[in-house]
Amino acid sequence: MGLTLTEKILKNHLVDGEFVKGQEIGIRIDQTLTQDATGTMAYLEFEAMGVPRVKTERSVAYIDHNTLQSGFENADDHRFIGSVAKKHGIYFSRPGNGICHQVQLERFGIPGKTLIGSDSHTPTGGGIGMIAIGAGGLDVAVAMGGGAYYITYPKIVKVNLTGKLSPWVAAKDVILEVLRRLSVKGGVGKVIEYTGEGVRTLSVPERATITNMGAELGATTSIFPSDEITREFLKAQGREDVWCELKADGDAVYDEIVDIDLSQIVPMAACPHSPDNVKTCDEIGKLKIDQVCIGSCTNSSFMDMMKVAYILKGKTVHPDVSLSIAPGSKQVLNMLAQNGALADMIDAGARILESACGPCIGMGQSPNSKGVSLRTFNRNFEGRSGTKDGQIYLVSPELAAVSALTGCLTDPRTLGDMPEFKLPEHFVINDNMIEPPAPVEEMDKVEILRGPNIKPFPETAPLDESIECKVSLKVGDNITTDHIMPAGAKILPLRSNIPAISQHCFTVCDEEFPRRAKNMGKSIIVGGSNYGQGSSREHAALAPLYLGIKAVLVKSFARIHRANLINAGILPLTFVNEADYDKISQGDEILLADVRKAIEEDKTQLTVVNKTTGAEIPVLCELTGRTKDIVLAGGLLDYTRESLK
Repeated sequence: MGLTLTEKILKNHLVDGEFVKGQEIGIRIDQTLTQDATGTMAYLEFEAMGVPRVKTERSVAYIDHNTLQSGFENADDHRFIGSVAKKHGIYFSRPGNGICHQVQLERFGIPGKTLIGSDSHTPTGGGIGMIAIGAGGLDVAVAMGGGAYYITYPKIVKVNLTGKLSPWVAAKDVILEVLRRLSVKGGVGKVIEYTGEGVRTLSVPERATITNMGAELGATTSIFPSDEITREFLKAQGREDVWCELKADGDAVYDEIVDIDLSQIVPMAACPHSPDNVKTCDEIGKLKIDQVCIGSCTNSSFMDMMKVAYILKGKTVHPDVSLSIAPGSKQVLNMLAQNGALADMIDAGARILESACGPCIGMGQSPNSKGVSLRTFNRNFEGRSGTKDGQIYLVSPELAAVSALTGCLTDPRTLGDMPEFKLPEHFVINDNMIEPPAPVEEMDKVEILRGPNIKPFPETAPLDESIECKVSLKVGDNITTDHIMPAGAKILPLRSNIPAISQHCFTVCDEEFPRRAKNMGKSIIVGGSNYGQGSSREHAALAPLYLGIKAVLVKSFARIHRANLINAGILPLTFVNEADYDKISQGDEILLADVRKAIEEDKTQLTVVNKTTGAEIPVLCELTGRTKDIVLAGGLLDYTRESLK
């Protein structure tokens, strides 16, 4: 029996465990990436391990999130990350060099390699044939220290692509179609592997758009084969030497198969407030819009920008619309400036932003109250834009650009004939904004620069013998990490200061939660299904840890957030019977008796006693040998310290 592409790469990197569906395996990590919103904490964790220099083939620290410097905090974090990178063997991508996933694809991605990054959209690397996975910062720190990265051996979904996209229909529409079919929960515990004759019709940047938004499926990652199209892209980047052909065997067996005829896909949009709330342009109609934002790690490639420039050339943005454009990297911005496309955008009335995440993470460009904003981004969670009642639609760059001209949501197929857009034979290559680390013989001379906003990792402790406390918060289904730990220009600068950022924890749902939880001393949170979907930000676990959260009891977890809770030493529990969710209320006092002993004895079913009502509720605590030891130790940092002794 043949192997899937996913299985081939995972088997080549296996260091622990066996290839059994649903079982935990440890894989060797070749590359890591961090960004500045998660990087400061990741490098504090790396320092705490006492490993002098990273042991990966390539680790890169990017500055792309907190680039708005309205106070000292972000600039201090950038200095800290730069100094840690120089000292510990990490490449440093300076502010202005671009968005981590775009630059990683351009300059560092290698087919067949493994990559984990402290950003949930790290699966972008799957567009070049990598196993690229988003993870918490502590997992990335462990990988940099030479440790394995652990995942549940996934189910593998074959998405068989046939046909070819029609003119003005985009790769963004492909992933919106996948989301429409599978939902934001449809990829949990799975890898999405794209195959079929239609793959050959998609460029590497188009493939990367699709794998990027695979994160919204809840998938472990997504991947395309490495073929001649991949080779051409790498050759144009001056990196043909790292190319190799990679594909699934002809007789590979998949757990699920999804067939998509690219020729049948039409322009679509994800409507507020979820990436899977997908409708066609015709279904939405001529919706009046207020704002258009083009960019993000999903749609900021050179080809995306060239299509936008073509649509805007010689035209003027509608007077009722604000249009902003953020090229994904310095390379892209340089090439647009050199070939005149940037001038076409500026002439049309676009506001050009720096090559960074910007509006995608609520860092500026918030729409007007109740404003309708079309964005080429990957998430449209409520309030994520910085405007609580903003109506955010996720669309392709083509749809975004033509709509900016008309003032309403417009099908780009109305543009008529589409010219042929080709990737350049040679990209402009200038890596002068990527700082290499200091040589080994000079690393001891490098001083680590710490600002006053940088606070240490929260205190942890081994798991209690029993947990007896109140429920500090009860929430519903599809709670995102933006609900748990909001982003935006006001909050992101506090990412290196857990005591300060914890004051914003869950305030989107309940403004009193931080004060109430802290006053309780210890408590648990109760939630619905798909709890913790969205970003990989470990702060959504570290802030609750600081506030005294001992356990989270839900119907089901999103993969990365569950791992981050375990890494923080917070007990992840799920209801045996989802209907029991109704048997617990906020403020109830609960008891998990002899929980430490039960976990030590490998018991997976525990009993939560609601002391307020008398109800006895069976719950699952499914921990493997390793994750069991992490929780018992009080978290991954304590576990790793002990294992390194």
